[in-house]
Amino acid sequence: MARLRAIVLSLCVVLGLLSGQSAAGRYYSDKVQDKVRKEVEKAMAYNPSVGAALVRLVFHDCWINGCDGSVLLDKTPTDGTKVEKKAVNNIGLAGFEVIDTIKQKVGAAASCADILVFAGRDAADILSGGKIFYTLAGGRKDGVVSSASAADATLPHSTFDFTQLQNNFAAAGHGFTVEELVVLSGAHSIGVAHLSSYQDRLDGATATPIDSDYQAALNKTTPLDLLKKGQDPAVPNNPRDASAAFQKDAAYNPVALGVSPARGVLDNSYYHNTLENKVLFKSDWVLRTDGFAAGKLQEYRDNATEWNSDFADAMVKLSGLPAQGKNLEIRKNCRFTNQQYYY
Repeated sequence: MARLRAIVLSLCVVLGLLSGQSAAGRYYSDKVQDKVRKEVEKAMAYNPSVGAALVRLVFHDCWINGCDGSVLLDKTPTDGTKVEKKAVNNIGLAGFEVIDTIKQKVGAAASCADILVFAGRDAADILSGGKIFYTLAGGRKDGVVSSASAADATLPHSTFDFTQLQNNFAAAGHGFTVEELVVLSGAHSIGVAHLSSYQDRLDGATATPIDSDYQAALNKTTPLDLLKKGQDPAVPNNPRDASAAFQKDAAYNPVALGVSPARGVLDNSYYHNTLENKVLFKSDWVLRTDGFAAGKLQEYRDNATEWNSDFADAMVKLSGLPAQGKNLEIRKNCRFTNQQYYY
């Protein structure tokens, strides 16, 4: 009964974020997209953290050989089990069970790649309270290749400097501008990060500039010695989403920064945090080292509506990156190629 009450309460929170829409959320005339929406709402009601995971999956799939659902595969004929989801840069990926459930509902009517980008779109819509929404067409096909080494070679690293980030986003197969780099980085207003991804920010002698109170709070919560013990804990990307004790240690007051204190919301709080040096990754901080990028950080901090619109546009572009492989298909099961799938 307690669990049921918790689920009902979570559902109320999710539906509350949908203010301005119908009480049951957004509806689509396309039957596949409507089924995806309903399942995403259910999943986020049961586990609100899965919303950020679904948004993250879009980038981590589409950045490697286009939007082909390759990040969902557990094994392939060519790569075995050394697939993208095993990549170091894909640590903490989640939401796969949601995609599996949706696939069972829609069957051959949609590829896994389509389901993934539709689910990410709906999660962003819900997490932003309906302020970030964009339309997507179907028609993507699923890839049959998924390589952990390719993912680690292609995904941007949390320790990249600005030039490395700029080159990664502009690379063939991506074609994203510095403005779009800054826009998409705003997704770090939600989700979590593992200690191994920000460990370079905790050494006071070598870290790139980081607020000292924030750094001290991180060192208290996730000391570097944990890595030596084989532990790799996670903390919220956004100090807004941390505990009251952490915020006190970090001298973080969202209201004083002009940030809504509502936890788990996809919004422009990332830009407020970045300009205060209260961000986890070096790759976040280095945006301040380029004149144009730094100007966009300030622009999006001061204009939430502009960021909402630009983020939606960037996600449309990201979700439209074409699959680059051969022998594309519509998988029967999102975790296996059709060659490997058995009824």
